[in-house]
Amino acid sequence: MTGPTFSLLPHRGVIAIAGADRVDFLQGLISNDTTKVAPGQAIWAALLTPQGRFLNDMFVVDAGGDTLFLETERERAPALARKLKMYTLRSKVTVEDRTATLEVAAVFGNDAAKALGIGGAVSFTDPRLTALGVRVIAPAGQTAALLAANGVAEAPLAAYDALRLELGVPDGSRDLQVEKALLLENGFDELNGVDWKKGCYMGQELTARTKYRALIRKRLFPVKVEGSLPEPGAPVLLDGEEVGELRSGSGDRALALLKVEAARAGTALTAGNARVTPEIPGWMRLPESTAP
Repeated sequence: MTGPTFSLLPHRGVIAIAGADRVDFLQGLISNDTTKVAPGQAIWAALLTPQGRFLNDMFVVDAGGDTLFLETERERAPALARKLKMYTLRSKVTVEDRTATLEVAAVFGNDAAKALGIGGAVSFTDPRLTALGVRVIAPAGQTAALLAANGVAEAPLAAYDALRLELGVPDGSRDLQVEKALLLENGFDELNGVDWKKGCYMGQELTARTKYRALIRKRLFPVKVEGSLPEPGAPVLLDGEEVGELRSGSGDRALALLKVEAARAGTALTAGNARVTPEIPGWMRLPESTAP
């Protein structure tokens, strides 16, 4: 049995939301229930367009004092921070992009929980799947030393990405098209990214309608790739008919947004010169049939 390992996630950044109204402020904007956030207990959520389409994904975690951290995509963090500032109005909150001073790591494998509670860092169990381990936010340049001092060995980003892809878990805009993707096509329901009992939030109407009218015809699936991995966006074909397209991938693994019936057919699909075999992860709930 090997111990836990960690990968630094240089493509992830951090925004700080501070002030007395921080919980209520986010509650009216994102897809999950911010009141569930507690020390060591984070939520995963999304900010949507008013039409219910994906804008940003984020983990929300208690950073201590009157501050919440939003762990989100690094390159898109400045734009997200600007957007959030537009919504503050009279709320007693401040919004600060701290990506330059903080970094993110994922700890995974056996005994990943030993990374919880490490001094000098904010850590939390990944709220999507326990198999994804623990996320750690620490001062830039210090995370590797903090984890190594606690017996956690470093692994390349590709090691964590392989785990994520095998489990079929999306990674922000690498897998969800901005202003187009629907949360329920991309696992946000089963992966604990939506709360159905909270109050209104931006984009709620379409998200709820998609669920209760069973309008899901496509889903993001993990796929096994035989041959050269095509670029993201490559069409996926079944008997010459387009049934979806690839998203992020690495090595012989990828994610693909596919018609549910095509993924269930049990037939290898093609993308470019590669064979693509969809898998249905244990966490995914599919309707009996999506045929019209």
